[in-house]
Amino acid sequence: MKKREIFAGAERMDSTSSSLIRVMLDKVRAMKDAGKTVIPLVAGEPDFNTPEPIKKATIAALEANFTHYGSNRGMPELREKISKILERDMGVHYDPATEILVTCGGAEAINNALLSTISAGDEVIIFSPAFVSYENLVHLAGGTVVSLPLKEENGFQIDLAETEAHITDRTRMIILNNPCNPTGVAYHREILEGLAKLACKYDLLVFSDEIYDRLTYDEPFCSMASFPGMRERALIMCGFSKTYAMTGWRLGYLAVDKRHMDYILKFHQYSSTCCPTFLQIGLANSVDLPETEAAVKEMQKKFKERRKLIMEQLDKIPQIHYVRPSGAFYVFIDVSDTGLSGQEFSERLLEEKLVGTVPGIGLGKECGDFVRLSYATSNENILEATNRMANFVKSLA
Repeated sequence: MKKREIFAGAERMDSTSSSLIRVMLDKVRAMKDAGKTVIPLVAGEPDFNTPEPIKKATIAALEANFTHYGSNRGMPELREKISKILERDMGVHYDPATEILVTCGGAEAINNALLSTISAGDEVIIFSPAFVSYENLVHLAGGTVVSLPLKEENGFQIDLAETEAHITDRTRMIILNNPCNPTGVAYHREILEGLAKLACKYDLLVFSDEIYDRLTYDEPFCSMASFPGMRERALIMCGFSKTYAMTGWRLGYLAVDKRHMDYILKFHQYSSTCCPTFLQIGLANSVDLPETEAAVKEMQKKFKERRKLIMEQLDKIPQIHYVRPSGAFYVFIDVSDTGLSGQEFSERLLEEKLVGTVPGIGLGKECGDFVRLSYATSNENILEATNRMANFVKSLA
């Protein structure tokens, strides 16, 4: 066996790709640093500030010297609050002592759940397009990705018959992101219910990324854990980054049946040990305050207004079409009628009109005609960016 070259990295990294979202973010930052007036519609990051009560409570926790190791599972005070939030929003109770794990952001929660659950040879169904982490982590775990493309003509909703047709005796898990990044689609309740029935019928786990659970616009959010038989099968990931504009705080969590927790906790112990204690205490002391909830509702209102605005502006560009987003803060636009691929469209739009977007090919190999836009930015930015986009499309004629 030939010795591996020292700069090559582990073999498992050979099938791991870099995030095209991060590549585009780096390009935007470099252009901004060079003095160019770039409008970024790239990042899935609210442009609001973290609510004041959370910041003040965290400063108080820091001054009270919550600066030492905390529980691997997360500070009990925060786990208690998470349990109450989940019961309020999902109607499902998770024991804060044994069934909730606080993680360093949603990213660590995804890592912990997938890498501690999937074994070599396991098949994992992923609906495409999808957030970049899922496929790469399945590869890192030695699993096999079974990619099921979602169709624009079906509103990017899940086809249950097609899903069942791809379940084999090696299928271990279905990965779900609801509402979906990048399509902005919230899955219909009857589809989620059907997916739950498949999971029970074939004895499957469902990893459900519900980070956008409070950002739905057309119908109430529905958690996978709320269906019969799913509390023990669903690995629920959520966090505070999107709802509370706390992306830089890096606080997420997993809610799972206690029979899953031992192996997930073991993985967590060797990845991050615990999250900063003063952040957890500050959030625990403020997340359910009326002032905090008022700030969240104001952000929800603004996102809904921005969704309406960006759709109105995109509707003025006849060469672009999209599925109406019903959650999160993304629009997944089909640019094939412009004569450009999504990659070409995104790159030229940035270079020629200084508008940053994400090529759809980075979110699914079948998505070469698409570009993801994030409307987690101001109305002024949305108007200017879509105006530049309209001018760019006209220049292609």
